[in-house]
Amino acid sequence: MKYTDKWWSYPAEGESGKTVIVTGRDCIDEYRESGKYIYRIDVSWNYHALADGMPEEDEAKLMEEVTDALIDAFKKDRVAVMTGIYTGDGKRDWVFYTKNLKIFSVVFNKALEDLPTIPIVVDAEEDSAWEEYLHMREETYVPDED
Repeated sequence: MKYTDKWWSYPAEGESGKTVIVTGRDCIDEYRESGKYIYRIDVSWNYHALADGMPEEDEAKLMEEVTDALIDAFKKDRVAVMTGIYTGDGKRDWVFYTKNLKIFSVVFNKALEDLPTIPIVVDAEEDSAWEEYLHMREETYVPDED
C-alpha cells in the first residue's frame, strides 16, 4: 500500500451550531478498495471547550501530539489508516479503518504509551463499505490546489 499524507480541512457546522473542523485524508482509495480494512474505529476525546467550541491551547497541543504519534505508528504498521479528524464543539474524534481489531489496539496503545493518559472512548464497528469516510468526503472535500 502506498502511504500518503495528503489531507484537506473544512469548517463544518456541529450539532450545536458551533464550528467543527473536519480534516480528511486524501488519496487512500488503495486502502478502501483492497477490501481488507473492514472495521471503523472512532476514538473520541470530550474536552472542556472554549466559547467557540475549540480546545484550550494546552489540550490542543496534546491532541496534536496524539495525532502525530498515531499517524507515525500506523505509517510503520499498516494495520490501520487514519482517515479523518473532527475537532470542535467540545470533542475531538479520530477515525480509523483497520483490518484487525486486536493488532490495532496493540499498535494504538504502544503509540500513546509515552504520552499522558487521555480521556478517550473507543468504539469499533464493521464498515466494509467505508460509509463514514465516503459521507465525510462528499460533504467536506476540498481539492488540492497544485
